[in-house]
Parts: sequence; C-alpha cells; structure tokens
Amino acid sequence: MTQPIPTATHWGNFLIDRGGDGELRVTPAGHDPDPSPIGRSLTALHDPDHRIARPAVRLGYYRDRENSDTSMRGREPFVEVGWDEALDIAAGALRSTRERAGNRAIYGGSYGWASAGRFHHTQGQIHRFLRMFGGYTASVDTYSFAAAEVTIPHVLGMNAYFAARQSPTTEEIARHCARIVFFGGAAARNAQVNPGGFGAHRYRDHLAALRTAGVETINIGPVRDDLDPAPTTRWIPCRPGTDTAIMLAMVHTLVVEDLHDRAFLDRYTTGFDRFAEYVTGRADEVPKTPEWAATLSGVPAHEIRELARSLARERCVIGLPYALQRAEHGEQTYWAAWALAAALGHIGLPGGGVLMGTGVGMTNAMRRRYLPFEIAALPQPTNPVSDVVPVARLTEMLERPGETVDYNGRVLAYPEIDLIYWAGGNPFHHHQDLNRLRRAWARPRTVVVNEISWTSTARLADIVLPSTAAQEREDFAASRTDHWLSPMLPALPSYGQARDDYSIFAALADRLGFGPRFTEGRTARQWVEHLWQATAANAAAADIRLPGYAEFRSGQPIDLSPTLPESRHVLEQFRDDPDRHPLPTPSGRIEIFSRTVADFGYPDAPGHPAWFPAREWLGSPRAQRFPLHLLSHQPATRLHSQLDYGATSRESKIHDREPLRMHPADATARDLRDGDIVRVFNDRGALLAGLRLTDAVRPGVVHMATGAWYDPLDPADPDSLDIHGNPNTVTDDIGTSSLAQGPSANSCLVQIERYVGELPPLRIHRLPELTTAEQLDLHTTRRSTDTDMKNLPGQE
Repeated sequence: MTQPIPTATHWGNFLIDRGGDGELRVTPAGHDPDPSPIGRSLTALHDPDHRIARPAVRLGYYRDRENSDTSMRGREPFVEVGWDEALDIAAGALRSTRERAGNRAIYGGSYGWASAGRFHHTQGQIHRFLRMFGGYTASVDTYSFAAAEVTIPHVLGMNAYFAARQSPTTEEIARHCARIVFFGGAAARNAQVNPGGFGAHRYRDHLAALRTAGVETINIGPVRDDLDPAPTTRWIPCRPGTDTAIMLAMVHTLVVEDLHDRAFLDRYTTGFDRFAEYVTGRADEVPKTPEWAATLSGVPAHEIRELARSLARERCVIGLPYALQRAEHGEQTYWAAWALAAALGHIGLPGGGVLMGTGVGMTNAMRRRYLPFEIAALPQPTNPVSDVVPVARLTEMLERPGETVDYNGRVLAYPEIDLIYWAGGNPFHHHQDLNRLRRAWARPRTVVVNEISWTSTARLADIVLPSTAAQEREDFAASRTDHWLSPMLPALPSYGQARDDYSIFAALADRLGFGPRFTEGRTARQWVEHLWQATAANAAAADIRLPGYAEFRSGQPIDLSPTLPESRHVLEQFRDDPDRHPLPTPSGRIEIFSRTVADFGYPDAPGHPAWFPAREWLGSPRAQRFPLHLLSHQPATRLHSQLDYGATSRESKIHDREPLRMHPADATARDLRDGDIVRVFNDRGALLAGLRLTDAVRPGVVHMATGAWYDPLDPADPDSLDIHGNPNTVTDDIGTSSLAQGPSANSCLVQIERYVGELPPLRIHRLPELTTAEQLDLHTTRRSTDTDMKNLPGQE
C-alpha cells in the first residue's frame, strides 16, 4: 500500500493510492460532505485502451505533410514517432501556415476544462504559446453560457458570471423568501462541478435548509427531476422553449392587474413602459396574456395567472439554469426573467431577485464569502491578431471563409483557417451537428491536438501529442467562486511518453525561436511555486495569510471561509442608493429596454424581452415529421466528455450506449420497451441510445446527456450513424440569435424507433490502428520487393 496523495478535479478533491493488490484506489477528501461519484472514474486514468502513449501522426500526413488528403482524417492509421520528430513536424506546420497565410489562419481551440490546476490550465498554456508565436484567431464566449454572457452586460452592465454571484444566500432566502420559481430546475448533476475546482459539495444542504424553512419551490419545465423532489416542490410541466412566453404572460398579469412595483421600476429601471407596450399588445396587437402563453406552453392560463399573483404577494426568487439559454432565442429567457423580477420589485432585497446558473449556482453563488484577492495565473501577452469568432460558430467559420456574421453590434469576418491547434477540450462532443462539423473539419491543411486520451477529436487530427493528466502533474486548485485552496501532487507517473502541455509548448517555442520568452527560465514546478507566491502576496494585501508553498504543498486543502469577510452585493448597494451606486449600464439602471441593442437593428433582438418561436419546437410545422423534442444536458456521470471510459460513466450505459429517457406514453405509441436500443434521428443525422422509461419527463420530450464519445459506424461516411449516443449528432448548429450567436442545442426535434439488427461494437473504446515509422519502412520495402519479383522474367 502507498500513502494517499491529494489531487483536485473540477468535481472535487480526492486522495489517490494503490492497495495491496496494486489496484488504483480513489477516496473522496474527508472534508467533502457529498462527494461526486465521478471521482471513481479516476481509477481508469492509465487504461491502455484509451490513453495516448506516444506521439502519433496520421499516415497520409506523415507521408505528404500539408499536401495530404484531409478527407482521410479518422480513416487512416497513425504512425507513432519520437517526440523530436513529432515536434519538428508540428513546428514546421505552424511555420508554414504563418508564412503562407499569416497568423489569422491559425485557430487556437481550447475549452479549458482539462485541469483544475492554476498553472497547467490548458487554455492558458495554448493561448500564451500562440500569442507569442504571433497570434491566432480566437474564440469568444462559451458553449455553457454564451447567450447570457452577451445579454446580461446590456441589462445589468456586468459580466454574466459576476452577476450570478449577486444572488441571495440560502439563509436570506430561508428567512425572507416565500418561494423560488425555477424555470428549468436546479439539477443536482450540475452542482457537482465548478471551474477551477470544488472543495466541498453542499447542494443538498442548501435544498434541505429551504425545505426546513418551508420555502415553496416550483419547477416550471419539461423535466420533473431537474429539481430534487421535496414535499414543498411543485412541478409545472411545459413545452420546451416556451419559458419566455410564460414569463411575459406573468408580467402581463402584473401590469393589467396593477400588481407590478411601479415605484421600483421608476427608480431602478429604464424602458419598462416600452416593454409593457409589447406585453399588453399595444405595440403589435398581440397581448401576451396567460391564455396566449397557454396555447404555446401547455400550462393552463389560470395557473400562470395565479402564480404571478402569488409572486406579487410575497418575496420570491426567480431561478435559471444555464441550459435554459442554450436554445434558439436563448437571450430572451434571461432578459425576460430580469424583467419579471424587476416588475415584482424584489431585486436587491434580502432573499429576493434572480438566481442565475442554478445547479452549480446552488453551491457556489448562494453565499457572501468570496476570495477578496486575485488568484495568479500564467501571464498572457496581447494577441496580435484581432480576429475572433463566437465559439459556437466554429463550423460556420470553417465553411464560409471571407463571409461575415453579425455578433453583438459588430460584423465579424470569418478568416480562412489553414491550421487548427486544439488543446484541452473535445469539439466533437461540445459542438452541434457533428456530421456537419466533420465535413468542415476536412478544410484546414493541418490539425494538431494535445490530448490525454484517444477521443474522437484526437482520432480526427493529423498530429497527436500525448498530454499528461492532472493527476500526473504538480499544481494547485483555486477559484474565485470557491473558498478552498487545494494542493495537487503527482499521484501517478506520466503515462507512456506523455508530457505536460507546458513542456510540449516550451519545446515547440524553442523550435520556433521564442523558447526563453515562453518559459521565462522556469520549470513547470518553479512556475507553480511562482504562481502560489503571487497568490499569497495578493492575499496578504487583503489581510489574509497563506502558508509558504512548501508548507501548503505538504499539507491539507485550506478552507478560507472562516477568514473571509462577508461581501455586500452590487445589487444591494444599487438598491440602497442608485445615484451613489449606479449600475455600469448606459442609463445606470437595469435596462428592461436597451437602446444599444435596439440600435443594432437585429430583427431577432428588438431591444427588450420578446417571444420568438424557434424553428424547432413542438409547436412548429417540423414537429409533424419529428414529433419529439430532444433536450441534451450536462451528464451526471462525467464532466462533459471527460473520462467517458471511466467506471461511473460506463456503468450508467445500456449495452454500452448512452441512456435516453422517454415518457411511457411515447414509448407505447412506438411499441418500445425499457432497455431497448433505439435509433434517434432527424434529417441531420442519427444515433443509437439505450431507452429508459420515466414519467419524470413530459410527453413529447426525450432527455439525454451529452458527452458520449462520437463513434461513427462508418468512419468514411461523414453522415454515418453514431453508434455510441452523442446527441450532438442531431442537434442544429445555428446561433441563438444575431445578438450572441450562442449554441442552440436545446432546440431540436427528432423521431425515435427501435434499432433492428445486430448491435455494432463500439470502436471508440479501442485504440485506433497504430504503426511505427520502422514498420512502415519495412512494409514499403516488402511491397517494393514483391513488385520487383513480379516483374522478373518467368514470373507472369
């Protein structure tokens, strides 16, 4: 047995050691009252069927470099090579692209969830490297929160993630609030993870405190168990995508019955009268009555009206998960929620207002103790390339070089991408319409990927550089949205020949002429200690003492909560005195109507919350062909697609396929049974899933997690059936609107039928075909010899 070694992940802190039998063991940290089951999957970190052991280059690229047939990505074997050769090939491709097309032809992709560590955060590593190389086309916003990231600054004048931290605390809600109305729930699965790490999970403690206080919780949405069941929970099932309509109808009731807080609206907001003209129908002759909303949402009009009245009588909170705005016109959901909260007048009062990002927000937003100091990170120079693209418009960028896209008042030009460098993330999980992405992915000459495991993205690359996992490196975890600081020691040796991203980029920087500038003369260990010392200095300036690095490294995670001062939220100060503490909007007030947005002239973003029917919802003509609304969500068994091969993820599957939940009435209509393998399809693609029947989803709605590694039945066919169960095989790749251009994954209609035939075995959980340069030369020699022999006289 070995001494347990502490590590940190985005889903919590754990201890790793080996038992007497040599098996890897993972134990939750003792200070976590409700540890995530995802931790069990860390035992698969050295799984030889999934880890990348050596640098590898696609065969066609190895032979022909940038002149290779890019349509062969995902179809050819990989040639394993030494590090020097792999780095020379990658550096040559970067240099060639810069010389031929300029730095804007390089797209630097990273979604940043590769490590909870502050130094080995892959996004910081690749951005620093590419900026020092002369720049690259970068992405803006996130797949998680893009529509809100763009909308909330127009409404509140602040970053959406910062605004989410202005939520009332659990204690305040328990003391002052009568009810919380969650549009789309507050799923426990989302409360497992946090950017930068998680010291302790207390989601269920928050809900228990609300139950004890008798706070009524109402879940308006198509999925009942997106909010943990409780005696005081009421489920109001609605059609997906109709939340904005319900909110508008509630505002209509408040206005026509004179229940809105006129004094609050006059003092703290701007543009409500303009919005009210739309809601009452004076602007467009369509009053947004509860009856109007009932025809769209399926929620009875009397229920909408009575709910609005009850919220006006007693203080309340409006809760919103991230997923609500991951749909076409998702900007309107968050804007409408703030307009509804403003009409009620509870914003800035204890236990009132809006809770954004429910789920994870139930653990890291509903409190007042935040780190009052900056956590140091790897320094980032300015990107010399000004081109940016909304992260969810990746495919469109590759398809339409030279064309433009509207985005938040700007017109962005899509560059022609010659080289993609991706490190930290799996776009063939995150992105929508994966078949379309796969076709566009063949356009660049070169794709380089730093990866831990043989994900679908690694298999569709030209150059694959094996990275170490977080548990094979030294670092520390910290987050402004958590109050734990956690040491991360190397609990495992590096797998195979894997190197950390810093070492990979440092070696490339040496070849490209800026190695000393990239490293600043520090090893990875020295950088970690340097960042800790800078963090400690920042803490000292805020009168908080942190230990030296040696003491911290050898100790336990630090809970700073008892030493942190309570903060006063921006919205509370604004409520106290909006003249002394105005919001950073053009008016200094909450902008129910934004002149800035209205002046953009977008037909799908008029400057105030509005109802727009999505192209795909149960009320659209398309529902005649595809009558089921597919909702895809963050999985409970992994973070995005990470460790999909781990125990927690694989044990949840049905015959190795990702589960899909369906109402029994929909199953009966299709002669389906629980446990069947089904084909989920529309005109964009098809996938296999394992069926689970439940009355926790509304009829007409099916529900499944994202993150199953994309595994096409025929790698040569970009429209092939995905045999593993990635819902993004069928989701639509359109922007939320001209305003934010975020992902619209939850506006998706499908049909489902039983899968008939022999179930194909998964390829994604086996290594791709690998060879070596030596074997390649041997095979070439043999083929040449055989040809020569055939040409000898008498050999015909």
